[in-house]
Formats: sequence, structure tokens, C-alpha cells
Amino acid sequence: MATKINFNGEIHDQLNISVLDHGFLFGDSVYEVVCTVDKQPCFLDKHLDRLFASAKAISLVVPRDKEWFREQLEITLGAANNDESYVRIIVTRGVGEINIDPSTCQSPNIIIIVMEIKEYPESCYEKGIHVALVSIKRNASDALNPNVKTGNYLNNVLAKVEANKLGAQDAIMVNALGHLTEGTTSNLFFVREGHILTPSLDCGILSGITREMVIQLARENGFHIEEGKWAGEELCEANEIFLTGTIKKVMPVSHLDARPVGSGKPGPVTLKLMRLYEDLIGRKL
Repeated sequence: MATKINFNGEIHDQLNISVLDHGFLFGDSVYEVVCTVDKQPCFLDKHLDRLFASAKAISLVVPRDKEWFREQLEITLGAANNDESYVRIIVTRGVGEINIDPSTCQSPNIIIIVMEIKEYPESCYEKGIHVALVSIKRNASDALNPNVKTGNYLNNVLAKVEANKLGAQDAIMVNALGHLTEGTTSNLFFVREGHILTPSLDCGILSGITREMVIQLARENGFHIEEGKWAGEELCEANEIFLTGTIKKVMPVSHLDARPVGSGKPGPVTLKLMRLYEDLIGRKL
């Protein structure tokens, strides 16, 4: 069990980076989080595709190709030799002048962090978690597009701060129009009258890879699933709510704003999708 950090192709146990790296100064970076299953990175191609798409969206030229990332990740995973690993892949703008002008940064830095995965407690999946509909609005897509996975996460941090103050484990945000969007690090699904509903991408959300897989699984298994726009207050009418993410996987929500969702326990649709997703990634519940 170890943490290994790959910095531009060199493996380290610990790493110091320049305080003038614009990723540190301004959150001027893109990143992806990957987990391993049977020591193999899960959905790696999809994560790398999104990493490069995020970089392109912020005019950040990644100095290596996807095959280099695959090779370096394999080397770093081998050096860490964990049973299962949490992986964070980061590309920063690099070292530049202490102003926001990205043209002063000449060489992007690539950092691959591999550490032992810390999974959520089983109680989260058996009982569900508590979430709160917070007052912090999701970034407008035409300002800082939530579909671009950057190191600038203050919007999400502030939502989590509010959720913490409310005694909730996560926050659900709406956009400036009052439409449901997502959690702080997860996509949102809810069930009403047997139908699975999830905010559409044009609500201003991240196109989550787990979200994509769950939508596919739901359709393949006969569920009615709809992507659309719903007002925040409509979440209170849900019979079931669950969140999806790389580390969360499919996580049931038992309480919204301190009130039970449905029976206050994970519902049948959520439980079915939890099992289907675990089967998909090669582990049985």
C-alpha cells in the first residue's frame, strides 16, 4: 500500500511543485479521477478522451499523447502495487509569471497521483446518504462550463461548505434558471412514478462517465429514463434519489433537506442499478 506520484514521467514518493505553477495559483489545470478494478484502470479510454477535450476547451496543449499516459499510468500503478488504487491525472498550465496570462507559461506539467483507494463506508450504500438542496448556484455554462473538468472547483467547494453547515453529506445545486443540475462531485438521478429522471447536459452539468454507463444500463434493462429539465422543488416529489460518480459509483440518497426520500431507504430502482453497475465493472455485490 503506497502513494506514488509521476511528475512528467519520473516517479516520486513525495513531490514539490513550483508555487508559480498556474495550476496552483489559479486552478488553471484539467484533471481526471480514475479507479482501478482488479488493478486495471476502469474506463481509462473515456477518461483520457475527456481529459484531452477539457484541455482543448481551455486552450491547453497537452504535450504527450494518450498512449504516453497509458504507459506512465501502468508504470506508476506497478510502483505503488496497491490492491486497488485511486488515480488522479492532472495537466497544469505550468510555471509562468505571477499573473493570470497563460501565455507566460511555456511547459505544461503532467502529474499522475496513485494512492490506495479509500472507498465510501458500506453504510452509505446500505442506508443511503443525506443531501441538501443548497443556495449556491451551479456555474453558468457560458462562464465556466461545468462540462470542462478543471482544477477550479470553488463553486463546488462552496456548495459543500453549505451542505456541511446543514448537516448533509453532499449538496445538490440548481442553475441560475432554477433547474436541477448535479452534486458537488457527482451526477444526479431521481425516480418518480417508476421513471428515472436525470438533468440533461444543457442544464450545465459534467458529462459524467458513470452517468453515461448508468443511462446505458437503465435503457438496456427496460427502465424508462429521461434526460430533461426540472425545477429544484420537483426533487422533493421523488420516490428515490441516487448519485453517480467514479468513486461513489451508484450511491443512494435517503434524505433530502433532512426529510426522508420515499421510505427513507434505498429504493428498488436504485438497488437494481447498483447491482447492474457492480456487475458491469466486474465486481459482485
